[in-house]
Amino acid sequence: MDSAAVKTRLASEAVRIENFLSSFIKGETDILAAAPKGLLAAMEYSLMAGGKRLRPALCLAFARLCGGNDEAAMPFAASIECIHSYSLVHDDLPAMDDDDLRRGKPSCHRQFDEATAILAGDGLLTDAFALMVSCGKTIPAERVLAATAVMAECAGSPGMVGGQFLDVGFTGLKDLDLARLRAVHAMKTGALIRGACLGGAILAGGGEAEQRAADAYGRALGAAFQIADDILDEVGDAAVLGKPVGSDAALGKVTYVSLLGLEKSRELAAAEKDKAVAALLPYMEKSEGPFLKGLASYVVDRVQ
Repeated sequence: MDSAAVKTRLASEAVRIENFLSSFIKGETDILAAAPKGLLAAMEYSLMAGGKRLRPALCLAFARLCGGNDEAAMPFAASIECIHSYSLVHDDLPAMDDDDLRRGKPSCHRQFDEATAILAGDGLLTDAFALMVSCGKTIPAERVLAATAVMAECAGSPGMVGGQFLDVGFTGLKDLDLARLRAVHAMKTGALIRGACLGGAILAGGGEAEQRAADAYGRALGAAFQIADDILDEVGDAAVLGKPVGSDAALGKVTYVSLLGLEKSRELAAAEKDKAVAALLPYMEKSEGPFLKGLASYVVDRVQ
């Protein structure tokens, strides 16, 4: 599947995901019906600010790849976007990256205030788990429990939160090597992408081989995504990215580009793409195989 077809497919998936998220965050379900409207407004501002909805799309794709019902998996997939959005709200805070813009709009703490942004992030994270377990109405409980455990690990201290902690601690460090940089980003960025892939496979009842493929694909795609993100922070267009270019360098962060240079970073991104595609070789005849292969290429080709 070429990049144009992948973009069309992602856009189509994003519409479905956003329709679900909009209903959820407006308090139209029991989960948020009693939540304060002001808090929901801040949560909605960040959750519905746009984006490709890559992580939930990956979850749904792997659910289909493993023979599952993607409508049944939708609440779980949407919960991953809630977790991702919470992480962006908190990343933008003055104590973290201190970014004034997110996707071309004022960051949540600029649009509202810092306390509200912190609580909006807390709400998005916590309510995400209520969404996950709601899948137990239509998917066997043991699968939902296993997938939720994976997401808790990937989003928590061993994963995204731990990676962010290390990233903050390594800011300004002059002797950070490639191995440590890769380890940090496998946690900070890669874990949630891996969890989306593996979670979808588990929900659908995928076997051990399918789950290993989902895990390997997610790990490699997460690495490729972060490398591409570092490249775009160096050479991208702020109007397209919706955030300032060069913010990592301004904060003194070590990136793949600062460590390896542009060309070596592009080569490494391409190598990770190849790993992702290789993980799916046994499944290329399935309907989702070409899409997932094309998605890995799309992530990397935008910076080549």
